[in-house]
Amino acid sequence: MGNPVIVDASFLVALWRRNDQNHPWAIRQARLHPPPWITCESVLSEADHLLAPEGCATLRQACRRGALRIAPLHEEAFIPVLDLLDKYADVPMSIADACLVRLTEILPDPLLLTTDSDFKIYRRLGRRVIPTRMP
Repeated sequence: MGNPVIVDASFLVALWRRNDQNHPWAIRQARLHPPPWITCESVLSEADHLLAPEGCATLRQACRRGALRIAPLHEEAFIPVLDLLDKYADVPMSIADACLVRLTEILPDPLLLTTDSDFKIYRRLGRRVIPTRMP
């Protein structure tokens, strides 16, 4: 099994919304980095909102068949998320983004798929660049 692939809501929207400008890029990335993908509950909520109403069933199906896995951030892992929100308050950073950064810190050799350029600003484990693929 390869390195864990973490996905942002922006990737999921680009993948499942054919009229999204980044749809062709997302299709290529899905082929290069096939499921299962890892994400967090905040991203799932964001994607559900952005894909509503037509894409929500696709999102649920991906979760049910294990293509999209939710990595829970338990209480002890959430304090660093709050610290990231404080650190990047001027960006501002969303809870979903902070959770994804935290996942890159706790998973071994991760890759993040996103269209969100803020991930070029964010750092993991202090000053390390987040390994990402963006359009």
